[in-house]
Amino acid sequence: MEYTGSQYIGEYVDGRMEGDAEYILPTETKYVGEMKDGMFHGQGTLYFPSGNRYDAIWEKGLVVKGTYTFSDGLQYEAEHWHYCDSCDRRFYTEICHGLKPAGISQLTNMDPPRKIPEGCYDCGDGFYNPATRIIKDYRNRFLRNADDDEHEWIIRTCRKGWDEIVGHRPKL
Repeated sequence: MEYTGSQYIGEYVDGRMEGDAEYILPTETKYVGEMKDGMFHGQGTLYFPSGNRYDAIWEKGLVVKGTYTFSDGLQYEAEHWHYCDSCDRRFYTEICHGLKPAGISQLTNMDPPRKIPEGCYDCGDGFYNPATRIIKDYRNRFLRNADDDEHEWIIRTCRKGWDEIVGHRPKL
């Protein structure tokens, strides 16, 4: 554990992690469930720092069957996914609580939306600074460096931390 930065709280059998346990990764993602021979095995849940969770049945460290639930309660469905698709662009909170009155926009599933630092983008799991090409989580901790493809996608599609004129501009 000292080499990986992880923390294990649980039972051991013959020197191996086995039984009911809690395994905390350096990213603060936490597994709570059954272990066998040092691997996730049986029922267990991964809790992510974002508040999302993954409840699953594990076999020798691999998922047999699982359910991913977002922090707002929305459950991901691999098939027949209807949330925020081309036919229905509402956010999950709008599906649960209805649309806002005409003229009031909801920019994200979070209401009010997060304030984006000047010069940065909100890329879904944190803020992206295109000058440094670094993505930090919403608590300002390093997540990753963006490669060229992710950089282009963020610039093209994500919310900006500043206002700018868009659309048609008359010729002067």
